[in-house]
Amino acid sequence: MLGPPGAGKGTQASAMARRWGMAHISSGDLLRDNVREDTGLGRRARPYMERGELVPDQLILDMMAERMAQPDARAGFVLDGFPRTVAQAEALDGLLHRTRQELDGVIYLGVPEEEILRRLSGRLTCPQCHTIYQVDTMPPKVKGTCDKCGSALEQRGDEQPEVVRKRLRVYEEQTAPLLAYYQSKGLLREIDGTIGVERVLEAISRLVQGAREAV
Repeated sequence: MLGPPGAGKGTQASAMARRWGMAHISSGDLLRDNVREDTGLGRRARPYMERGELVPDQLILDMMAERMAQPDARAGFVLDGFPRTVAQAEALDGLLHRTRQELDGVIYLGVPEEEILRRLSGRLTCPQCHTIYQVDTMPPKVKGTCDKCGSALEQRGDEQPEVVRKRLRVYEEQTAPLLAYYQSKGLLREIDGTIGVERVLEAISRLVQGAREAV
């Protein structure tokens, strides 16, 4: 799943994982878990995340390789937030080659900057189960409380407007070239990320079904 911060990658990746019995592997969730648990990786990654910068490739690659090797990923997985640079994409190609796997497709969710800022200013995240809410479009049943596990919802520090704008600049500079990379491989499929959660998921479903029928 590719797209700018707030495009809906996490929401759609979670829905895909439930629908097809795949593992949802979110680099952002893994990083935040490590920061919260104060692991060695978390301590190294924290300064970058607080500044809205990309975490160095090697930290991400080590973490993702370990996660992708876990049993629940053997039946397939959807990657959310990774890769973020062409260098990471090339490293992912090498990892998949060594494990005799390949990508079925790369989905890009396109969303304008002003819509991103609106979404993130009202986004709340559960720190325990990572469920995402949006106060206008997907509010929790009880204000400030996760529907799934009852934890208190939070707004992440990297979703403040000034940090979001910096994340968008970083995205354009370092992540957007991935579109050309995967376009050249014939893997990229673009979906309008503003058409609503259910319509986006149905569009993704058609793409996934088409990829499976082509195998």
